[in-house]
Amino acid sequence: MTLTVRVISPDKTVWDAEADEVILPSTTGQLGILSGHAPLLTALDTGVLRVRTSKSQNWQAIALLGGFAEVEEDEVTILVNGGERGDTINLEEARTAYSQAQTKLNQVPAGDRQAQIQANQAFKRARARFQAAGGLA
Repeated sequence: MTLTVRVISPDKTVWDAEADEVILPSTTGQLGILSGHAPLLTALDTGVLRVRTSKSQNWQAIALLGGFAEVEEDEVTILVNGGERGDTINLEEARTAYSQAQTKLNQVPAGDRQAQIQANQAFKRARARFQAAGGLA
């Protein structure tokens, strides 16, 4: 049996296809979903969603910017703040953004909590895009 996987952001449907397996970036760690999984509702962190498709048996990567996932009766519905398929991300642009975000994060003054939070979020977004594009393992 297969899963029906939908990734929906406020402005578009990022993914809508069948899959054999899904790995979600939940707020408590990576979460694998197979056909027959128990019903589940979980918060998602900024990270990479991995989907193994039925047709090619290859893993597809999708950068997610946080959200929620619901699993029920072999349907996985993922509502996210933003999402981008890895095969649409320019690897060199993602690498540059990742490097810049890492530098900014390292340069934030220790006492500036708001700047630390903002820099950390920007770094997580850049890392997710870079990973989805194939830049990091």
